[in-house]
Amino acid sequence: MAVTIALAGDAMLGRGVGEVLAHRSPRPLFSHAVQKAVGASDLFLLNLECCISDRDTPPVDLPGKAFFFRAPSRAARVLADLGVDAVSVANNHAFDHGPGGYLDTRVHLARAGIRAVGAGATAAEARRPLVLEAGGLRVGIIAVTDHPAEFAATDSRPGVAYADLWNESVPAWLTDAIGRLARTTDIVLVSVHWGPNMTARPVPHVRRAAPALTAAGATLVVGHSAHVFHGFTRRVLYDLGDFIDDYAVHPALRNDLGLLWLVTLDERGPLRTEAVPIALDYCHTRLADRAEYAWIADRLIRACAEMGTVITDEGDRLTADRPRSLARAR
Repeated sequence: MAVTIALAGDAMLGRGVGEVLAHRSPRPLFSHAVQKAVGASDLFLLNLECCISDRDTPPVDLPGKAFFFRAPSRAARVLADLGVDAVSVANNHAFDHGPGGYLDTRVHLARAGIRAVGAGATAAEARRPLVLEAGGLRVGIIAVTDHPAEFAATDSRPGVAYADLWNESVPAWLTDAIGRLARTTDIVLVSVHWGPNMTARPVPHVRRAAPALTAAGATLVVGHSAHVFHGFTRRVLYDLGDFIDDYAVHPALRNDLGLLWLVTLDERGPLRTEAVPIALDYCHTRLADRAEYAWIADRLIRACAEMGTVITDEGDRLTADRPRSLARAR
């Protein structure tokens, strides 16, 4: 048995995107071709890089924090219509408008039929995994973030599932949680919001933490935060890049060009990873055109080569299959 999971990076539905959604008949945020690509999956998970709330509460007072993202309630239905099954809220924007904004997020997502993982009323709730079933398999999901520490849930304060990954070792609570989940599910997916923005490749602490997570029992580790896609190995997608936003574009890193990921897995790990090139066209996401596709393909192939991953260009997507030696071992 196998399951195909669609994965997307940061989905920021506030600011300019929120203004689009505020129109009586807003233009679609996602092209039909993107929706069709998502439809080939059994599950769809992304990182929700904002809170969803209609209440007019001020942003939190956090020194050094420059950006605060709040989407209108309509955003939850847009995600549901796209086919999103679950979102990670373990990131640096889920609590931009305090606990009230986060609670609204949970309410709007639940009404739209979308599950959330990675935050809660207490640390125990924030760290609680989500288990979904698809393709005859039980898929367990853990979501954590390594910033900001100020958003961390505690025994008496709501917040995100914070994991200090900047030190030499991964926190024991996280490796223990992964191990427990691996014993009760078929596939363990660990979603991590890690590292700084606008990096071309994984920073040292991310490279150090990734193997510890797979050694603990993660079938697949998926990262986000850089706003730029990174290379990947069989079990670690270091950064998914962005999925929708209104951000300024870095001329060299081209954070407006990204990937929609489709990973097919069985109990032994990924069988096939497909990366569909996309373009973030200011509050609208579509498939990449020919020139954009070529840029994305060149960058991903080179980034993956640094990690020993061989990429095949199939014309409409970039793929990597499980090594034949592992397939024969089965």
